[in-house]
Amino acid sequence: MDDMFVRNAWYCAGWDYHLSQGQKSLLARKIAGERVVLYRKPDGGVVAMEDRCCHRGAALSLGQKEGDCVRCMYHGLKFGPDGVCVEIPGQDTIGRRARVRTFPVVEKNNWIWVWMGDPDKADEDLICFSVGPGNPDWNIKTSEMRINANYRLEMENLADLSHVAFVHQQTLGGADLETRRGWTEVNAIHTVLERGLNTKYCIRNVPVFHVLTHLFPPEARFDLEFDINITIPLNWVTHIKVYPAGTEGVGRQLISETYTVQTVCPEDEDGVQYYYSWGESKATDFPGVSDLLRETLDKAFVEDKTMLEAQHVRRAEKPDAPMINIAVDAGPNKMLGVLDKMLREEREEREAIARVA
Repeated sequence: MDDMFVRNAWYCAGWDYHLSQGQKSLLARKIAGERVVLYRKPDGGVVAMEDRCCHRGAALSLGQKEGDCVRCMYHGLKFGPDGVCVEIPGQDTIGRRARVRTFPVVEKNNWIWVWMGDPDKADEDLICFSVGPGNPDWNIKTSEMRINANYRLEMENLADLSHVAFVHQQTLGGADLETRRGWTEVNAIHTVLERGLNTKYCIRNVPVFHVLTHLFPPEARFDLEFDINITIPLNWVTHIKVYPAGTEGVGRQLISETYTVQTVCPEDEDGVQYYYSWGESKATDFPGVSDLLRETLDKAFVEDKTMLEAQHVRRAEKPDAPMINIAVDAGPNKMLGVLDKMLREEREEREAIARVA
């Protein structure tokens, strides 16, 4: 499992509204193979710790909050926000080993981020840029979904949007030939980053997203500009601008400006939790559109879910089966290269430490 996930990275554990001040508001998550429980302290701060009592391995997520602490409701051990046991019912002494692991945790742009690696390397500047629902300049709508597939398949999927022409004909793409050509004959510009990939391209002279076509005349055509940042472990932040087809330069009419901000949190090798959003800028929004965009993602990701889960099963059945590359694989291959480089570097660091020890 250590070779499957980058450890020194911020993983999204959910939206901030997932954690209330309720006594039983304990959020159980599985992140990169580790079970984590999160809770909110009375002062609003968030605690993330291993979801496993050090006594008999009970789930702390089945416990309850008491002030800043969480109590295991199996035999009553109480742990402070630093993971140290502060009370054991029935005895006065508490041994030094009576503690559970805690993780650095940060709230930013309405997401809760957990650092799964070396706490001394937990740099908040490594949290990806995003636009959350709390941003006053955007009308962002949120959602989430569980997908039973390996996160590398999600990475391939997000780094190549040509599949929109086929998987998403009834949501984001369209069944007509001109839309298919627009999504598959893209001259994408990929720039490899230290921890990810930036991709820019424009899809020209196509109908608007299928679910929005009823809002425009049948003959309306548009240019769709995409600026996409994908970062490790798997965050996908996309800025989309829509203009009338064929217009250029300063002063052209901006029909739509949106952000869709998505993060895939791998639970283990067989599944991910997907947190995502979409919404218009306040400058181009009008009532109901951002809600429609979020509804569209819900439908589109069910389409992705069906495809990815079937793909996961077949890759698991024949992991060594040969596969070919085609032109649209440039983005996925570059992004997987970044991931594999980081995994290799972490593995080499662990091996070096083991040799010294």
